[in-house]
Amino acid sequence: MHIAEPRIADSAALTGWRKSSYSGGANGECLEVADGHATVPVRDSKTPAGHALAFSSRGWARFVSAVKDGEFSA
Repeated sequence: MHIAEPRIADSAALTGWRKSSYSGGANGECLEVADGHATVPVRDSKTPAGHALAFSSRGWARFVSAVKDGEFSA
């Protein structure tokens, strides 16, 4: 699966960030997703003012399905 998605240079400029319910919060391994945007912005919670990736809705849904289906090894 080849996905070319844009980067957002300053993710702090976006609103609506929430942590993924699947993130491991104990070690700071948190993924955040911002709701309410035309794309699906995703960032590392340890760097809230850093870069974020902006996925298309379809691309994000395909990625989440692939994770749930175990297509990526740990």
